[in-house]
Amino acid sequence: MTELKVQEIASPDQLDTAILDAGLKALELETEGLRLLRQSLGDHFVSATKALINLTGRAIVCGIGKSGHVGNKIAATLASTGTPAYFVHATEAAHGDMGMISRSDVVILISNSGETAELLPVIKHAARLRIPLIGISSNPQSTLIRNSNIPLVLPSAPEACPVGIAPTTSTTMTLALGDALAMAAMEQRGFSRDDFRLLHPGGSIGLRLMKVSEIMHRGDRLPLVEPGTPMSEVIVTMTSKSFGVAGIADGGKLIGVITDGDLRRNLEKLTTAVARDVMSMNPRYIAGSTLAEDALKYMNTSKVTALFVVDDDTSAGPQPIGIVNVHDFLRLGLS
Repeated sequence: MTELKVQEIASPDQLDTAILDAGLKALELETEGLRLLRQSLGDHFVSATKALINLTGRAIVCGIGKSGHVGNKIAATLASTGTPAYFVHATEAAHGDMGMISRSDVVILISNSGETAELLPVIKHAARLRIPLIGISSNPQSTLIRNSNIPLVLPSAPEACPVGIAPTTSTTMTLALGDALAMAAMEQRGFSRDDFRLLHPGGSIGLRLMKVSEIMHRGDRLPLVEPGTPMSEVIVTMTSKSFGVAGIADGGKLIGVITDGDLRRNLEKLTTAVARDVMSMNPRYIAGSTLAEDALKYMNTSKVTALFVVDDDTSAGPQPIGIVNVHDFLRLGLS
């Protein structure tokens, strides 16, 4: 076994500098690769995107080795942004998984050299089914590119590897190309944040895209009073509901709000006043369909800790259906 040796450096400072230089050089080479990739996009990229938009089945992404790892991520990105996709390992395809590829699919084959032997059965299967084959390779004369209906050739760029062998720049370009295809297809499909939310119900993304109506307090928890309610009762409502605010509703319409600040500004008349005498007009509120992420941003910008939620249809005025507190978002992990 070959013994690995750490390059001898005269001093710790020189070692730190050498490490940073190596890292910066790798990033510079990969950045240059992405710049070249950007310049290379053209008609074939458009055709590949159209094939993804128009497919009636799934995008089958296939590769092996590092290309397989990248392909797995590309398939996941496509699937999460509105293009049904599945990753099939090239070796497994030749041992039965070929049945996962149907006549309604589009196949995306990835190989930096374009000569990976394990891809040949998939190439032949796609030809037999007469389905679009999108090939991604750095070799324009390769078997893969020559047999692709839509060839996507990566521009010639040096690997970031110091000895020029480890797939680095090439995998970065492939991953970026996959992202570009997914985003172009997503935009042309009109895939919205609501669509995205349906495919990401869990994790931090799911929380960010959750609607306010899903986390709001409702029913008896609403601190609502009528305009003529004595302030002594308003204060009881504010205290018992624990939101530090009371909404004034007239005929089911939110017409005002009373906060702790309103109480302090009107101390001298609290014993005789009613809600309409103390409330602030034009209260802030949000629609129930507002995403949690946007609601929290609005609360932070408005510098409020509680906000009434109203029905999406405000043609008859804002109808309060719930209330949210900043702590509700914090409990969910949003901040």
